[in-house]
Amino acid sequence: MDIMSYLFETNAIKFCEENKPFWYTSGKIGPFFINTHFVFGSEKEASLFLSFIDECLNDKIALPGKLFKKVLHQYESNKIYRDVVNSMKDYIEKNIDVNDIDYISGGERRDWFFSNIIAHLLGKPHISIFKDLSTVVSDSNFEDSEFVTDLKDKKVLHVADLINVASSYLRAWIPAIKNLGSDILWSAVVVDRMQGGKEKLEDENVKSLSLVNVDCSLFKKALDLGIINENQAKLLEDFYINPDETMKTFLINHPDFLENALNSDEKTRKRAKLLIDGNLYGLN
Repeated sequence: MDIMSYLFETNAIKFCEENKPFWYTSGKIGPFFINTHFVFGSEKEASLFLSFIDECLNDKIALPGKLFKKVLHQYESNKIYRDVVNSMKDYIEKNIDVNDIDYISGGERRDWFFSNIIAHLLGKPHISIFKDLSTVVSDSNFEDSEFVTDLKDKKVLHVADLINVASSYLRAWIPAIKNLGSDILWSAVVVDRMQGGKEKLEDENVKSLSLVNVDCSLFKKALDLGIINENQAKLLEDFYINPDETMKTFLINHPDFLENALNSDEKTRKRAKLLIDGNLYGLN
């Protein structure tokens, strides 16, 4: 099975049109956008599950069991999701001695597309980490869940959808597990955007595993499949090598892009102002 093809098929990875890079939440721009959770089956199915998660957040004890029923049903009924999850499970088993893993953790919210079902398939208890750093432990069948504040000297594998610069790990997931007296020793994600997150995790003594790396091999695959053209591939490769310099050059060569953004919808306008006010590309 080809996980890259599934990312393209579900629009989990979208490439921008020529001369129309995407606006990111940070105020920066780039030639691709990733929604890894779309491999749940489709954008619609992923969006519905995210909404369901939001509905369940008011009861943290009941949440893991409710989510598990949904992901198990999806795993049994959707080939794309099942193939991705099985690939992730196999990859973990090839790279980690599963007997060394005491718990599998996943953080609010998108990690839960993958961490719950992986915990079940590997027969490991699951730690749901919330944004406020509270933690709920469930058995591998998600029949019993309870708040936990102390787990001394346990070895934890964190399963997530995506890693960028590892900000969520450093801000929330690693500290939450440390608060319990344990450590995240491994991380497994579907996609690594190759933006330095792996290195930051390794600085924290966390081994980082990923099914797909966003690098030139992925761009070549998209070119070979006819998803992008040569000009788009060149921009993607330049961005991979030096994202800030590539986008700075783009803005200098296309001054109307920023002007149009400032006269666009509210969300785009806010992101454009972040770029300008923060002088994110050293253009001021």
